[in-house]
Amino acid sequence: MTRAKPRLSEKTGESAVTPIIIFGAALRADGSPSPALQHRVQAAVQFGAHQTNPLYLVTGGVPRAGHTEAAVMHRLLTDAGVAPEKILVEPAATDTFDSILYCTKILQEQSLEECTLALATSTYHMPRCLLLMRLAGWRVRAVPFPFPLMGRESLFRTLVRIGHEILASAWDAFLVLRWRIVR
Repeated sequence: MTRAKPRLSEKTGESAVTPIIIFGAALRADGSPSPALQHRVQAAVQFGAHQTNPLYLVTGGVPRAGHTEAAVMHRLLTDAGVAPEKILVEPAATDTFDSILYCTKILQEQSLEECTLALATSTYHMPRCLLLMRLAGWRVRAVPFPFPLMGRESLFRTLVRIGHEILASAWDAFLVLRWRIVR
């Protein structure tokens, strides 16, 4: 009989870990965080403050002015008082599908397969992230996102955003399922 991999908490003697994945959002042209990225980090910090042992995993590798989304989120988290050792950085993902794959690898390396993951992202992006992480084999829940969309969007912009998420969800779901079958 083989023993299951120990969770990070068993190795360190700490209480159960709550991994919180923060999905990236485009940076401004100067490399500073967009309001969407700031809100995602703020939501994760607010959620993490109510957890016994939060572990943040920031994901996003699209560079702007020499900075990646993950690096900017790392800075925002430390500025908010999160200890650097409570932050894992995934600096290579260029889209949501990449984030799912790369975060899965990092979480498995940390022996966190038994944990329920908390996902922090914008409201419109959450259904896709929840779906893809579940298809990748994870138990997940949404981090509450108390921020409205940036300003009032036009009906056209709202419909474009919804259409994009529907098409991207279908395509990314296909890719995740194919990835699970092939690996």
